[in-house]
Amino acid sequence: MKFEGKTALVTGAATGIGAAIATGLAEAGARVVGADLAWTEQESASGIERVHCDVADAVSVEACIADIDARHGGVDILVNNAALAAEIAPKPFEQITPEEWTRVLTVNTLSQLLCTKAVMPRMREKKWGRIVNLTSGTVFVGTPYMLAYTASKGAIVAMTRALAKEVGGDGITVNAIAPGLTVTEGIRNNEGYSKEMLDGVIASRAIQREEVAEDLVGTCLFLASDAARFITGQIVVVDGGATFH
Repeated sequence: MKFEGKTALVTGAATGIGAAIATGLAEAGARVVGADLAWTEQESASGIERVHCDVADAVSVEACIADIDARHGGVDILVNNAALAAEIAPKPFEQITPEEWTRVLTVNTLSQLLCTKAVMPRMREKKWGRIVNLTSGTVFVGTPYMLAYTASKGAIVAMTRALAKEVGGDGITVNAIAPGLTVTEGIRNNEGYSKEMLDGVIASRAIQREEVAEDLVGTCLFLASDAARFITGQIVVVDGGATFH
């Protein structure tokens, strides 16, 4: 799959899954812009353009997309990856505060709405676009102690399906990837994820090993390519066979 001539925007591209997907798209020939608040340099050694953007803030998103439109003629591929995930500690739902609930839902869902709205005019103008949302396998297995996170990712599943029906006539596909628990640096640094918990996740899989960010790249590239031009509104679970959806 080659993406020469295509511009891709990957949110949350500084680390973890976003970094792996951004690198994969760049290696496949796309011009990749990585939006994140964690960048410390203007541009990465891998050729990914780094832009500072708060994807949960409408003004920041609009300025980011306007700049990409001006310099590159619009976003062809949007990967909505940015989310609060690794920093969330598993805990009983009674301990979730209204403030935490609102923050998780806002970052994880509003960010995808804002970015999608901002790129849509150019995609509709070109009659071509690929939107790949990152949701989570927690939606299908009912993972306990992650209620706010799971609710936000369930909303993304619903958003993906509804938006696919709304923009399909414009030549735009909308799909989502649902990873299992992906062991990123953030997860390793989160004391809420014990070795026993991680071992239990591995034991639930048909392919019994840790899931890493690179395991998601091939699926994303496929959904962003012309090979997937007649696939839309789908949720692709990538979790080593823990969930059959």
